[in-house]
Amino acid sequence: MTTTYAVLSEGLEKRFGAVQALRGLDLAVASGTVCGVLGPNGAGKTTAVRLLTTLLRPDAGSARVAGHDLVREAAAVRTKIGVTGQYASVDGDLTGRQNLRLFARLHRVRGPAGRAGELLDRFGLTEAADRPAATYSGGMRRRLDLAASLIRRPEVLFLDEPTTGLDPASRNLIHSAVRDLTADGTTVLLTTQYLEEADQLADDIALVDRGRVAHRGSPAALKALIGTHVEVVVVGAEVMAKAAGVLDHLTGARPTFDHERNAVGAVTRDSTLTLPRLVRELDAAGVPLLDASLRPPTLDDVFLRLTDDQDLKEAAA
Repeated sequence: MTTTYAVLSEGLEKRFGAVQALRGLDLAVASGTVCGVLGPNGAGKTTAVRLLTTLLRPDAGSARVAGHDLVREAAAVRTKIGVTGQYASVDGDLTGRQNLRLFARLHRVRGPAGRAGELLDRFGLTEAADRPAATYSGGMRRRLDLAASLIRRPEVLFLDEPTTGLDPASRNLIHSAVRDLTADGTTVLLTTQYLEEADQLADDIALVDRGRVAHRGSPAALKALIGTHVEVVVVGAEVMAKAAGVLDHLTGARPTFDHERNAVGAVTRDSTLTLPRLVRELDAAGVPLLDASLRPPTLDDVFLRLTDDQDLKEAAA
């Protein structure tokens, strides 16, 4: 079965003076999925979004968005996409309803009043619909901004850190909207600083580092690169070295020490290691335990290790 890509870029480059923001960005986002774009500050995430939404022109490379060439068919790309940035772009002097009706008329949407009302209800803004947007809270303005980007039902929606600074209720509304959109076939490219958010929403993740995609894969596949965290808390500092020897034998990894808690930890990619086996090995070595645990990695672990550990970067390549 051939995969259809809503966003496909090859070798995108962008320079701002002496700063090389993108150094050959290769990105493939399958239609109807959510792609989470993660990376440290300055990695090139926002520059990538600005290029793919035609706000900037690439210095090199090529891309197609919703089937159209990014440079030669920029106007066609703009008719197929929606964009919500880090800051709300609605007019504060207009009411929420007026903002959405204005966007609907600009995009020549049939029945602008009905579409505006539908989106106001969807994002929990009906009661505030006839108040000036300037009186809205930050979360409400962000929801209104997202509603505006959906006014014409885009094929591809770009969300550049859309939930930064939002309260949990507003964030959950946006998460629910994203799930509904992909269920209806919309493709979403999401940049976020909230790694838990990417874990919940993204089908695939592109980890951007120094202007390139350092690795891509599903959240589960990326976590598998890191391995399971093993930790034991022992009775007395004098047996920490013995516990470390057991963990070294079981995991093949260099143990770490938390002397305040008398804890020893290590990371393993051995999926056969179980908690009962760990406890049996420690007991056989005469290590008195207070606690033992196996914890699967989080995307925070992936982010920190793959952007800091050169060996893991090479393994992920």
